[in-house]
Amino acid sequence: MIDFHTHTLLSDGVLVPSELVRRANKVGYRAIGLADHVDGSTLEPVIRAALRASADLNRFQDTVVLPGVEITHAPPAQIGQLVLEARKLGALVIVVHGESPVEPVAPGTNRAAIEARADILAHPGFLTLEDARLAAEKGVFLEITARSGHSLTNGHVARIALEAGARLVINTDTHTPDNLITRARAFEVLVGAGLTTAQANAVLETNEQLLADFNQRLQQGDRAL
Repeated sequence: MIDFHTHTLLSDGVLVPSELVRRANKVGYRAIGLADHVDGSTLEPVIRAALRASADLNRFQDTVVLPGVEITHAPPAQIGQLVLEARKLGALVIVVHGESPVEPVAPGTNRAAIEARADILAHPGFLTLEDARLAAEKGVFLEITARSGHSLTNGHVARIALEAGARLVINTDTHTPDNLITRARAFEVLVGAGLTTAQANAVLETNEQLLADFNQRLQQGDRAL
């Protein structure tokens, strides 16, 4: 399993990064993104902690740990600034908390995240075709999620993304250990969203390709040090 969107007790998850990574390793994870919730007030300390955790853990175990953040419930007008700041601080995976129908996310968040070229727009809810086309143009990945509640609109997201030519990834949005899933379960979530077997396998392959890109950036960062 390759999963770019998980949470630790640096935000509202329940595990320290090392335990989350160990549990993910046991489930069979090849890579895991630490993407704790942030806004402007917590961006810097959370990224610093994620960078420290990934540097330490990548030395001693074989599940690749990717340091990142999930910009969450920030005002849409601020999202572009926060994405830029997160990149400057060294976040490798930048996720924006999309307009999930189960939370009062500000309208315009999806568009702001896409315009800012976040890496992944998480659980984007009733994503519009116009925004999906913009995501395809700007190379922003749209998330199919295994998380209860946010997954209610997976079918809509999958359909709109396919129509727009936007690329999909599968993530868990893990907060507790039982949220971690196997690759086989990820395949079931994708097929449950209405994708064909071939389309579901293509999304899993997209996760592989995105990991290769992040790995290259991670190694470049190591060389810069």
